[in-house]
Amino acid sequence: MKKLTTLALMAFLAIGANAQDNAEQKADNKPVFTTVKENPITSVKDQNRSGTCWNYSTLSFFEAEILKATGKTYDLCESFVANKTYMERAIQVVRYHGDCQFAQGGSAEDVLATLKTHGICPEEAMPFPGSLYGDSLNNFNEFFSLLEPYVSAISKSTAKKISNQWKVGLQGILDAYLGQCPETFTYEGQQYTPQTFVQSLGINLDDYVSITSYTHHPFYTTFAVEVQDNWRFPQSYNLPMDEMMQVIDNAVMQGYTIAWGGDVSEDGFTRTGLAYAVDAAATQSLRGSDMARWLRLPATERRSLIDSLGCNVPEITPTQEMRQQRFDNWELTDDHGMLIYGIARDQNGKEYYMVKNSWGEAGQYKGIWYMTKAFIADNTMDFLVNKNAIPRDIRRKLGI
Repeated sequence: MKKLTTLALMAFLAIGANAQDNAEQKADNKPVFTTVKENPITSVKDQNRSGTCWNYSTLSFFEAEILKATGKTYDLCESFVANKTYMERAIQVVRYHGDCQFAQGGSAEDVLATLKTHGICPEEAMPFPGSLYGDSLNNFNEFFSLLEPYVSAISKSTAKKISNQWKVGLQGILDAYLGQCPETFTYEGQQYTPQTFVQSLGINLDDYVSITSYTHHPFYTTFAVEVQDNWRFPQSYNLPMDEMMQVIDNAVMQGYTIAWGGDVSEDGFTRTGLAYAVDAAATQSLRGSDMARWLRLPATERRSLIDSLGCNVPEITPTQEMRQQRFDNWELTDDHGMLIYGIARDQNGKEYYMVKNSWGEAGQYKGIWYMTKAFIADNTMDFLVNKNAIPRDIRRKLGI
């Protein structure tokens, strides 16, 4: 009995020591950040159950642009942009007789086009997101269950001629769930229209350009990136990957932010607020497993392993060829939009971009993600930036 008690005590102590070792290892792996450059941004918002990251990230970008230009803080209205954008996208789908996509997603160009064509209003000039249907934030489940079949029915109609009344009906759905876009409103004691309001914000809407990096089009030319949410066919300047990254670095260091669009479906994008371009082969070898076992692991287990490795997770070195291959085989997608606004460095000297998300104060950093430069290089689809933030030598190559 005494022997069994002694063995049990030894086992307990061993388990405790192992747990302590694991805790210490996890603590050692947790990144400790030193800020290199942090530009002013507005507060973190929550898109909740809506596919409107493109809207939140790009309006955050313009809010930061206004803040930089004027020192004034604005909360611009996502519902205004969504109302105008979904109508215009529906019109295109009907013109194409349904041979293109109608969806919640979009691009930074949708926000820029709305500002240029329709203007904008502050958040307070329209109903708070979700409030019209008894929710506390956006919830597009019921909204789009009505909107999508409505647009599909019109666009795939067998009629020889359709009337314009379908637009009236669609506008009714948009207004019911998003609120009516105001023709006039009062802000800080002054009356505006959406057009005069955008003119008062202190930014030049012709200053903004889109940047990308792929080899299936010539560098230093423009093309519309071939993804479905680029339904307006906006032109992006095509740069070599290294120069694309120079633009981001220069922009941040010169006090600008970037409306970033890219892929966050990779294992290295954690829900805790970190993102790494994980080298899967090197990562699995650290745990004594083969690549086949790594690939069989559920995504949650792979992400748990990545979380445990923290800032010591091995990363790939992205190349132009990798980017092109991943784009062409559908691995690199445009599934999320965020705002890059700063640069930080961890205790190992690795640099990360500080990125504002639109999922509320989620993760360890209350809505902010730290994404390594390798992750951004590997997973960028395109981004919107002030042309004045582009290095002069690159601007000359682009003819800007």
